Amino acid sequence: MKTSGNTILITGGGSGIGEALAHRFHDLGNTVIVAGRRMDALEAVAAGRPRMHAMPLDIADGGDIAAFARRIIAEHPSLNVLINNAGIMRFEALDRARDLSDAEATVTTNLLGPIRLTDALVEHLAGQPDAALINVSSGLAFVPLTATPTYSATKAAIHSYTLALREVLAGKVEVIELVPPAVQTELTPGQATREGYMPLAAFIDEVMALFRVQPTPREILVERVAFQRNAEAEHRFDAALTSLNEAARKAREAQS
Repeated sequence: MKTSGNTILITGGGSGIGEALAHRFHDLGNTVIVAGRRMDALEAVAAGRPRMHAMPLDIADGGDIAAFARRIIAEHPSLNVLINNAGIMRFEALDRARDLSDAEATVTTNLLGPIRLTDALVEHLAGQPDAALINVSSGLAFVPLTATPTYSATKAAIHSYTLALREVLAGKVEVIELVPPAVQTELTPGQATREGYMPLAAFIDEVMALFRVQPTPREILVERVAFQRNAEAEHRFDAALTSLNEAARKAREAQS
């Protein structure tokens, strides 16, 4: 993937990893469109930055995605990079019957959203020079957090879906998976200051260095996420599952 001269769409661009990617790619000379539900946040991200644009998008609404895709192609016909970053993370208890609305919203946002948006834009991207599709999964795709089971499951599904896309789009669209570890963002309450989580700035520094590697790695893996990504291949999955969940539990309890 070339790192400058693109027109890049980033979903979930109003905060966290999406905002940081938007600023870093914009700094490299790209036109960047940040999309999400909160226009005030998107406009704050784009403020004072020529060639950065804010567009509203409800990634959980299939009809809105279709209308958004038509609009962005009309307004930004040079669009050649899609970064599927938007997502939500909800804590769930699996040991009792419960209201499944959080689980259903997580599947709709984290899995159906990227599938729908990719479907709406794939033919346009395939016709663009230097086209790339970047799906943001998670280290939890490989070793799940039991307190957020549906989130972990959707990220495992995004990993699998990305593998399929890469094979089908070979020679047309470069397909890349960005796999974050636990990063200090506002994804869940208190996470931005949670001890033991990777600082956002350090994460983005390492990510952008990896994007500059040529050829671009198929998976953008910062050093810290290797603990999860390689757990099964290195025959230590059970130990990783136990230690990851214990560490996450202690970090949350320390803030309560």
